[in-house]
Amino acid sequence: SGSIEQKTGDLYASGMDSATIEKLGYEPLKPALQKIAAIKTPKDVLSYEAEQQKVNAGSLMGLNVGADERNSSKNILIMGQTGIGLPDRDYYFKTDAATKTVVDAYKNYAKQAFMLTGDDSSNAIRKANLVYELEKNIAGSHKTNVALRDPVANYNKMAVADVDKKMPAFSFKSFLSSIDINTDSINVQQPAYYAKIDGLLKSIPIDSWKAYYQFALVRNYAGALSSSFVNAAFDYNKTLSGQKQLKPRWERIYRAVDNNLGDALGQIYVKRYFTDEAKSRMKELVNNLETAFDARITKLDWMSDSSKTTAKAKLHAFLKKIGFTDKWRDYSKVSIDKGTYFANLQSAAKNEYAYQIGKVGKPVDKTEWGMTPPTINAYYNPTFNEIVFPAGILQFPFFDPAADDAVNYGGIGMVIGHEMTHGFDDQGAQYDKDGNLKNWWNKDDNVKFKAKTKSVIELYNGFTVLDTVHINGALTTGENMADIGGINIAYDAFKLTKQGKDTVKIDGFTPDQRFCISFAQIWRSKMKDETVRARINTDPHSPPMYRVNDPLMNFDPFYAAFNVKEGDKMFNPVGERIRIW
Repeated sequence: SGSIEQKTGDLYASGMDSATIEKLGYEPLKPALQKIAAIKTPKDVLSYEAEQQKVNAGSLMGLNVGADERNSSKNILIMGQTGIGLPDRDYYFKTDAATKTVVDAYKNYAKQAFMLTGDDSSNAIRKANLVYELEKNIAGSHKTNVALRDPVANYNKMAVADVDKKMPAFSFKSFLSSIDINTDSINVQQPAYYAKIDGLLKSIPIDSWKAYYQFALVRNYAGALSSSFVNAAFDYNKTLSGQKQLKPRWERIYRAVDNNLGDALGQIYVKRYFTDEAKSRMKELVNNLETAFDARITKLDWMSDSSKTTAKAKLHAFLKKIGFTDKWRDYSKVSIDKGTYFANLQSAAKNEYAYQIGKVGKPVDKTEWGMTPPTINAYYNPTFNEIVFPAGILQFPFFDPAADDAVNYGGIGMVIGHEMTHGFDDQGAQYDKDGNLKNWWNKDDNVKFKAKTKSVIELYNGFTVLDTVHINGALTTGENMADIGGINIAYDAFKLTKQGKDTVKIDGFTPDQRFCISFAQIWRSKMKDETVRARINTDPHSPPMYRVNDPLMNFDPFYAAFNVKEGDKMFNPVGERIRIW
């Protein structure tokens, strides 16, 4: 009792207890629904919002805690735009057929949500329309996904007292106090959003706010309720994903365990699946890529010596995290019982909220991880200046301690190079080695860098992925730069190994061919057209095929390895190949 094994096992068991969950229906939501029904004033709206914030289910206030980008050693409260249910602001304003299909499904989902929680059909339709119109009003204040990529424009540190004066309907100091936060300053990333909400609190009828929160409540918790709620959510979501069948319950519930008790599950996972040998081999790869990147910076023909020196200092300051954290999270205050799935999720959410707000105004803890150990992903964090590789990605096809170097450098080596390049992409390059948003560039070098960035945007804008749908080069700039840089850095590091200097074939392929094939294999995937369309709108990554073919088209060793010639589909003239890092 109380062990991480008990808590992860019982959380999973409670989620798999479909008989109890089915019997409860929407009973777990009734206390919150009663509170929504009692809302009479804008002040009541904010009181309800505050309650939901404490279980990480707020709708209007996009609160987060992280390093102050101008003072990266200290945590600050961050407020970002939120408040809409569709994936992106543009869904509320586009008029094409594909977008209309998604919007219609969303409105129908809202209608179903109201009917499932007691409204008749006509009232449900009325409420669904109120919600959509309110969200569309909110969406008009949102920055686009491309505009959100500018870290300078999205840094707006304000005194709480000033926010109170500018947005009086919020009574912001009082609101923060009600959610147990005591701070004198906030980074209001998108002030226009909060100014809009402040105005809407005064102008929108209370019935609209009540409908808004009723639907938001159902959306937030549909996966923890009976099958009618799960299926209603799926019917909407499949218009975005193209998915034909709901994922099996075991898969949905293990993801919930990872989302709510990630470090507890992670401890069990790494003990069973992540070896010291794997960690040691990864360290070797990371260090070799660092050496290769240093050498590449030395050889750059577009960068001055002063900028090179600063860039290298940032490279060698990377915090390298491999496998799992050195400081596991404490879940002692989380209560988990086999028979109470909804209550278990609430307990975990309250614990997470308390953990996050406890960091406000405190020194940044750089031992903290932003992903759980079983996660099949990796990331670069500019304010920590760190590259992070959870144990979950350190398995085939990305990584195999028993595989030859060509396979590992083409796979996880490329991912390492990709994350390193993020420190020097169009966003990451705006932060210094200590994680502060600060211009460290020589002026002329910065002009050249921006010109190279523009060429990446133009290249990817030219690719049509569906019908008339193009890759959004401005949205995907950073990831595309990281893909192009990652493959080059990984290859140079591979050339430092014994196999990299050899030509001996394995399975009929040369080392260089095996390197390229391994790179291609890590992004193998199949996607429905709906998924591709949705990701083009919201995902900063290009579709997988373009994450492989486009970097290789700009990668000279690929041409030599496979004898690519003019006229071949992947041929790109030498003078047009993009070379940045």
